[in-house]
Amino acid sequence: MRIIEGMKDKWNILKHNKRAFFGFVLLMLYLFMALFGPYLVKLDMKINYLNRYQAPSLMHWLGTDYAGRDIFAQIVHGSRDVMTIAFSTAVFATLAAICVGIFSGLVGGKTDAFIMRTVDIFLTLPQFPIMAIFAGLFQIKYAIAFGALLAFFSWAGLARAIRVQVLALKHKEFIEVCQIMNMPKRYIIFKELLPNMVPFISINFINIAKGAIVASVGIMLLGLVPLSVTNWGMMLNIAAKQTGAIYVPRALPYFLSPIFFIVMFQFALINFATGIEELFDPRLR
Repeated sequence: MRIIEGMKDKWNILKHNKRAFFGFVLLMLYLFMALFGPYLVKLDMKINYLNRYQAPSLMHWLGTDYAGRDIFAQIVHGSRDVMTIAFSTAVFATLAAICVGIFSGLVGGKTDAFIMRTVDIFLTLPQFPIMAIFAGLFQIKYAIAFGALLAFFSWAGLARAIRVQVLALKHKEFIEVCQIMNMPKRYIIFKELLPNMVPFISINFINIAKGAIVASVGIMLLGLVPLSVTNWGMMLNIAAKQTGAIYVPRALPYFLSPIFFIVMFQFALINFATGIEELFDPRLR
């Protein structure tokens, strides 16, 4: 019963914050599109040049592409790859940052100094060019593998921030009491440290997912990771570099549609992030 009541309280808090609630609803729509859209919207990739660059209509909501194929169907089927890349990057990077940041903050000493120098190296790397080089060197066939590559270059900033949080918290009275009582490290980490960092980690999780979208689309726009022609980044690559659609006025829906859905997804993440801290911190309500 307490769990249900707690969920109801958080739902009421989320509804009270209009920006966060709008972002939440929009994210749920994207999630629904990624999970169930491919089963509800038929994708026909047969080439029909007689129907190329048709304007939006009831039959083709976003018009057709250079080969006469429905753009909306491609957007729906490509959403699964985009969502997978965004959230797998955020999951891998956040888990790595939590492990490194907490370990470094608790251990301290020379080990902490060595870990932070390694983190500094990652922070000073020109991330996008190196990610693009790695993406070109390795043949990436799966969205989760692409997410893991992006996460490899996305964890360091959060790890340093978590370490700072741990250094601040481990001298608090409740942590010192746990240490005096010889409580196990796992209890201190999972029962005392992590619950106090949930809002901060959640916001950074969203920011990493947001950054992963930009990085993945940018790399695919360069043509370095051709996952599928329905991926939004590949749609932009085909429109801009392979078919010259950006120079054809009738083809603008094909070029602008993935941009619109990318922007709205980022907008949803930003708005949802505004309510995360209020959701977990009663002092802000």
